[in-house]
Amino acid sequence: MLAETEKRISKMRAVDVLRQYSIAPTQQRVEIAQLLLSKPQHVTAEQLMTMVNVDRPRVSKATVYNTLGLFARKGLVKEVIVDPTKIFYDSNISSHYHFYCITTGQLWDVGAETVQLRGLPTAPEGSVIDSVDVIIRLRPVVPPEELAVAQDEAV
Repeated sequence: MLAETEKRISKMRAVDVLRQYSIAPTQQRVEIAQLLLSKPQHVTAEQLMTMVNVDRPRVSKATVYNTLGLFARKGLVKEVIVDPTKIFYDSNISSHYHFYCITTGQLWDVGAETVQLRGLPTAPEGSVIDSVDVIIRLRPVVPPEELAVAQDEAV
């Protein structure tokens, strides 16, 4: 997650990117884009809301959710639905897959070239396959309580 002091893309760059995706650049959308598109990352709506409102509340929860939904519909970000209650927004829109740790909630990119898919079914008549999503769910071999101690020691 970005801290307020970390680099954001410029306001001008955010406006340009939004316009490239036919998204009207409102103040809130620009602020969200500046953070979300600053680097390849996976964030939840809640994390992004915290990031954008770090110094003072200025963007509502509804605005964050609506903006992320719009960005996903327009193809600016990808939605990664790891379970029905948890959606990440991925600023890396290139073809790739994901590892998801069910214990820590962490999400990592997996290069598409490292996964071999064979024998995709034929698409129903009148449609074509647009994309394939793969989420490889992981859990640590170490018990969760030991993992928490190990993560604390690593920090």
